[in-house]
Order: sequence, then C-alpha cells, then structure tokens
Amino acid sequence: MRKDVLEYLNRQKELKKFIREQPLWYRKLSRNPYDLQTLEIASLHYYKKTIPHQVEKFTNNVQMASMMFYMLQSMKDQS
Repeated sequence: MRKDVLEYLNRQKELKKFIREQPLWYRKLSRNPYDLQTLEIASLHYYKKTIPHQVEKFTNNVQMASMMFYMLQSMKDQS
C-alpha cells in the first residue's frame, strides 16, 4: 500500500479500525489508492453513521420515550 494512503489511515483512527475489520479494503486500496472516498462511505455505512441511520436512531428513541410516557400515564390513571 502506498505511503500516503497509510499516513492518511493513521490519521483517521476509525478508518484504520474499519480496514482491520474488513481486510478486503487492503487489496482494494493497494490496487486503486485513490478509492479513499469509497472507503469512507463504506465505513459510514458499516458503523451506521449515515443520515438515514441517524434519523432512524432518533425516531426509535422518540418512540421509546413516547411509549414510556404513555405507560407512566396509564399507571397514574390506575391509581
């Protein structure tokens, strides 16, 4: 792998971790060192850090809070 790609990966700890978990990317970057943007996108999908993933996580949290609120309301009404 090229030295500049290795230096870039050493600066980006999350990408380095991703490459260690997905060793296929060693081969891909060795063949095409300019494929770093695709690597970053794949990493975002792998760690679920894309905008749709964040929206889904937020809506799940809101639904959980709503469910807890209604459960507390029903317990209060029973008393």
